[in-house]
Amino acid sequence: MVSPVFLRHGGVVRLTHVGHACVLVETGGARVLVDPGTFADGWEGLTGLDAVLITHTHPDHCDRDRLPALLAANAGALAAAEPDLAGELSAGGLDVQALPPGAVLEVGSVRVAALGGRHAVIHDDIPRVGNVGLMLQAAHEPTLLHPGDSYETTPQGVDVLAVPLNAPWSAFKETVDFVRAVAPRIAFPIHDGLLNSRGRALYLRQLSALGRTQVEDLAGATPHELG
Repeated sequence: MVSPVFLRHGGVVRLTHVGHACVLVETGGARVLVDPGTFADGWEGLTGLDAVLITHTHPDHCDRDRLPALLAANAGALAAAEPDLAGELSAGGLDVQALPPGAVLEVGSVRVAALGGRHAVIHDDIPRVGNVGLMLQAAHEPTLLHPGDSYETTPQGVDVLAVPLNAPWSAFKETVDFVRAVAPRIAFPIHDGLLNSRGRALYLRQLSALGRTQVEDLAGATPHELG
């Protein structure tokens, strides 16, 4: 089922929340898969992708066991990742481009800007890894931000925000402040794989009440058209 939601810009972006942090973005005539990780199922069967983008090295964002088959089934797709992760994947035989903070990729008519650079603090005893947020924009279509695992970077001009709902590195008050700072027209939850259904519903109610934006639940791995 496709659910229409109206935004301030013309055009349409088609989103499928595959699961946890994994999102299929269809915009500007391109199909872009973000963060195919271990907590999401079904992405390994996708074909016709134009790009596979990975924000950072953690397994819930990058499943190294299933990723090679995905890239083999989408041989024409651009694969790009946070630089440290890209180096590791390339050393393992995969053709993955480094995507450092500040870089811009062109995927067909889609502009992908890499933002930030550091994963959020989990604990002082755990070294921080690299993390790039991804801002995707096609002409006359809604702009999407997928932040990976960080609330540090809050760009303006975001229409649709994929907001991490729950994680060992976040507190809910930080989630609310992040959504308020970005001020998207619409936010939808990702990074929810650690929550049961009741806990997830509580997070959504509180985010809807406090986030000062429209919250849409795209769970269920079905496509939704925003535009």
